[in-house]
Amino acid sequence: MPRARSLLPLFALPLLLAASDAPQPLSAKAQKELAGRTAGAPVSCVQLRRIQSIRIVDETAIIYKESSRRWYVNQPDGGRCALLRPNRVLITHTNTSQLCGNDLVTIAEPSSPITYGACGLGEFVPYTK
Repeated sequence: MPRARSLLPLFALPLLLAASDAPQPLSAKAQKELAGRTAGAPVSCVQLRRIQSIRIVDETAIIYKESSRRWYVNQPDGGRCALLRPNRVLITHTNTSQLCGNDLVTIAEPSSPITYGACGLGEFVPYTK
């Protein structure tokens, strides 16, 4: 019987890991940035040629601006990425003209060869005025 009891935590581990992957809410700072905009249905990918600018809000949100009217908000896979900071930049490597959820972006220091690591992207939520 001791053996069965020792295996119980192993059976619970996948449930705990799945619970930790649940999306977390956007930060108050990100929500303030999006005030006055309405969220649409999430999309898997965005066309890079349509993106005019990219801004890291904080560790919970990256804003991809398609126009003054339409922004896409990407919440990193898992809800946040501690490497994301407003004063850093994203380096993106893709083989297509799209950027998609589960793609990795490298976080770097502007005007410097210093990189901090990578974050996986989540879905892109369109916000319109």
